[in-house]
This record gives sequence, structure tokens and C-alpha cells, in this order.
Amino acid sequence: MTQAPARPNAARRRHDREIVMLAVPAFGALVAEPLFVMADSAIVGHLGTAQLAGLGVASALLVTSVSVFVFLAYATTAAVARRVGAGDLPAAIRQGMDGIWLALLLGAAVMAVVLPTAPALVDLFGASETAAPYAVTYLRISSFGIPAMLIVLAATGVLRGLQNTRTPLYVAVAGFVANGILNVVLVYGAGLGIAGSAWGTVIAQCGMAAVYLAVVLRGARQHGASLRPDAAGIRASAQAGAPLLVRTLSLRAILLIATAVAARLGDSDIAAHQIILSLWSLLAFALDAIAIAGQAIIGRYLGAGDAQGARDVCRRMVEWGVAVGVVLGVLVVLARPVFLPLFTSDSAVKDAALPALIIVALSQPICGIVFVLDGVLMGAGDGPYLAWAMLVTLAVFTPAALLVPVLGGGLTALWATMTLMMAVRMLTLWLRSRSGRWVVTGAAR
Repeated sequence: MTQAPARPNAARRRHDREIVMLAVPAFGALVAEPLFVMADSAIVGHLGTAQLAGLGVASALLVTSVSVFVFLAYATTAAVARRVGAGDLPAAIRQGMDGIWLALLLGAAVMAVVLPTAPALVDLFGASETAAPYAVTYLRISSFGIPAMLIVLAATGVLRGLQNTRTPLYVAVAGFVANGILNVVLVYGAGLGIAGSAWGTVIAQCGMAAVYLAVVLRGARQHGASLRPDAAGIRASAQAGAPLLVRTLSLRAILLIATAVAARLGDSDIAAHQIILSLWSLLAFALDAIAIAGQAIIGRYLGAGDAQGARDVCRRMVEWGVAVGVVLGVLVVLARPVFLPLFTSDSAVKDAALPALIIVALSQPICGIVFVLDGVLMGAGDGPYLAWAMLVTLAVFTPAALLVPVLGGGLTALWATMTLMMAVRMLTLWLRSRSGRWVVTGAAR
């Protein structure tokens, strides 16, 4: 009789430990990734303005080319975690290998497109005559690292599905350090300029991919999993990832529309928008770390046939999302006087950013729920619903955002529409989570 009341608390504590053990290292790995670009910018920036401008254009193209395939991590995490929950580690690793083979094929295809079209892509982004040659050089060389970058995404998904987020953290930190050292040596020591920076990044990414492959191959040997490419398995991985690709492209479209609208509002507004967007992206890393934990944990529970456990941990992660969102919102409000001067001394930019920052702060609990439920449904393999939900969100956001300049609204109004966008996402995801239709148990959905 005395133990019955303690059981919910014990389960909650167990869920909390699982979430923290997976989310904290995942957050470190997520933060380490953008540091690659920051390190390149710091090193190349000393070569000259034209080189830095070229790097800015090329890195934007490169990041876009890779980030649209983030489904390689998400879909692989969910599929592998299900098989882990079902107690079939050989099948889990085999599923992961299918994702890695798909990443290699997609990486080779993207590289084959980027290499010959680099000048046209740079021109499309409006690079100046002085910056364009540097952008083309960096983009062409960096394209050789795209297959490795996509392998890193897929292999990260494999390890997350195996409930291991520490190894991706270690690899990301080691990759960041190696990238910095290689850049300094090749840019200045070898005198290669911006080409040296590109080669440094390629070598670092290939090194990261090699480490990941070594870890996965060791697991495959231990459990007797086949390493050969399986056409049916690769096709299944692509089919599972396709809806998540639609989701990612829809989200990218929303961010592009927001930036395009901000550009119409004036120089001060677009400058303030870029500052706020950078902060919004940083806050997203913290929330995305909980979502990653959700993908791995939910997939494992469903694979083990524990539907009630999946519902319980979903509820607990939503509580985490709200709590972290509240904390982040408070930090944004408190940090406003310190944060804005780091980016600008222009009073007009600050005036435009301040009220918009308040909206960002108030929206963080909503963002927390959205990120968590997004991760839960990904972990459940509910990709088709996520794709349709994001298309609905895009359809609501687009006219609302485009009306901002028409109605004479400013940056505050634009970020109000961004909050509307997150609210629509929250509603669609909450309705799905309440329906229970995402709770499909078994080793495969």
C-alpha cells in the first residue's frame, strides 16, 4: 500500500534520467555543428572582405544543400530505435546501414550537381564580381565533402537510435577542433587561402564520417549484421524519409518567406530580423535536443510494444518542453540589454528588435511543445502526418506574412506571424498526439 503512490514518481524520475542522458549530449553536438562555419568565418575573415563575402555565399549554399537531407538522421533514429526496443540489435544495425547507404547515394548525386553548377549557383545568390570567384572555389572544393556530411547525418541517426548521443558529441567536438587546426595550417601555413579553408572542412568532415563508420562497423561485426547494400532496405529508408523531406522543405520555405518579408520592411528591420533569427535558431538547439531524446525514447518504447510507456514519456517530455521554454523565455527578456549590443550599435535596429524579442520570449513555451511533439511523432515514424501538418502551417503562414507589409506592419507584426506559425504547428501536433493514432507498436511501423 505504501509503495503505490511512489510508482508514478519513480517512473517520472526514470523518464527524466533518460531524457537528460540523451538530450544533454545531443545539445552539445547540435551546438558544435554551426561552430564549423563560425571557425571558417573567423579564419577567412582575415584574408579580406571579398574572401569573407565569398565564404558567406558558398556556406549558405552548402548548408542548404545538406540541411534538406536532415531526414537521414530523423528517419534512421526512429527506425533503429524501434528495433532496439524489439530486442533485435542485428536488425537495428542493418536498418542503420540502409540509411548510411542512402546517404552515400544522395551525397554523390548532390556533389555531381553542385560541382558543375557552382558558378551558376553563386550567381543566383547575387554574389559580387569580387566575391564570386572565392565563393565558387570554396563551393566546388567543399562539395567533395557532401557525401561525408550526409553519412554523418545518417550515422548520427543510427547512434541516436541505439540510445547513444555521447559518441556524436565527442565526434562533433573532435571534428570542430580538427577543422580549426586544419584551416589555420592550410589557409596560412600552406598559403592556400580560401581553398585551404574548404579543404580543411572537407578533411574534417571525412574524418568524422570515418569515425562514425568505424563505430557502426564494429557494432555490425559484434552482432553479425550484414554490411552489403540492400536495395529493398535503401528504398524503404527513402520512403520513410520522403515525408520528412517535405516537412523540412516546408519549414525552409517559411523561413525564406519571413526573411523576404523582412527585407521589404527596410534596412533596419531586415538587420534586426537577422539578429532575432540567429537567437531563435540558438534557442531551437536547446529544444531540439529534447526532441532528439524523444525520437530515440519513443521509438524504443513502441518497438518494445509498450504503448502506455510511450504515452507516459510523451507526456513527461511535453512538461520538459514547456519548462525549458519558460526558462528560455525569461533568459531572453533578461539578456536583452546585453544581447543586442553584441550585434549592433544602431539605435534604429535596436528599436526594431526590442519588441520583437519580447514576442520571441513569450512564444518559447509554445516552441517547447512543438519541438517535443515533433520529436515524438518522428520517433513514432509518423512522417506522413508531419508532412501534411507542415504544409497546412505553410498555407496559413504565407498569406499572414505577406500581409504584414501590405497592412503597414513592422518587424513586430512579422514575428507575431512567426508565433502564429508555431501556434498552428502546436495545434496540429497536439491533435495528433491526443488522437493516439501515432501509437503503433512493433519493430516496424
